[in-house]
Amino acid sequence: MSAKRVIVCGGNGFLGSRICKHAIARGWDVTSISRSGEPKWNTVTSSATPPPWAHKVSWERGDILRPATYAPLLKGADCVVHSMGILLEADYKGVLQGQVSPIAGMRKAFTSAPQPGNPLERNVAGGEEDIRPRETRDQLTYENMNRDSAIMLAKEASREGVGAFVFVSAAGGAPVLPTRYITTKRQAESTIASEFPRMRGVFFRPPFLYDSSRPITVPMAAMTGAGAAFNGLTGGLFGNFMGAAAVKPLKADVVAEAVVEALGDETVKGPVEVPEIEELANKSWRKNML
Repeated sequence: MSAKRVIVCGGNGFLGSRICKHAIARGWDVTSISRSGEPKWNTVTSSATPPPWAHKVSWERGDILRPATYAPLLKGADCVVHSMGILLEADYKGVLQGQVSPIAGMRKAFTSAPQPGNPLERNVAGGEEDIRPRETRDQLTYENMNRDSAIMLAKEASREGVGAFVFVSAAGGAPVLPTRYITTKRQAESTIASEFPRMRGVFFRPPFLYDSSRPITVPMAAMTGAGAAFNGLTGGLFGNFMGAAAVKPLKADVVAEAVVEALGDETVKGPVEVPEIEELANKSWRKNML
């Protein structure tokens, strides 16, 4: 039996790099696609030195907002993973160039802005076209990053006959985030499931992720865990308001291992909530112990 060929879009990120690691551990052929190629390792692990498994990954460059830059890399893939997104919107060019303050850039997330519809409805071409409409060309929005990039990646994957597509969604929003953060995630899930039914769609809904290699995430996870405990004690009364802040946090490696287990299990499809994520990770752990 030949090894699976897995494409991880966002494979150089906090979660994506760990998905690559666990897929490599299974002997699979893994390609990461991101704008910068190989990770800056000190941003995703506790060391600036590449880990031993890293040389087995093909670190490719591509722009998730320009399908033509990554579409050729999907040929022959068995599984594709979308592990990208933003928590807050920003006028990234203005911020980087010093023309807009970070606070002003993020403030755009909470103000009325053009909200283009589904890129499939806008007949976005698969050529050199950027999936962002002209009026949001310099803006990273929930629509283009959390929704449209996933839909267009799924479209290209389906065209190549990919068997399984994993979209890393989210357990919920939070009081500090605009509601569009989570609604665009859910819109992506719904569109991918309805428009590409021949491809097994798996929609992971992880909570807050933490790891000791990112020290700041540990106390934040403790705070989130306290919120989850409080929500449990109140019978889930504040669950809708608190969103992901009311859900037990998980270690990033647990979610990554669960994603890889789901790729190999054809019975897994549709939304995957936190309890199922933990079950999949435990199933993978037991396999590795045998």
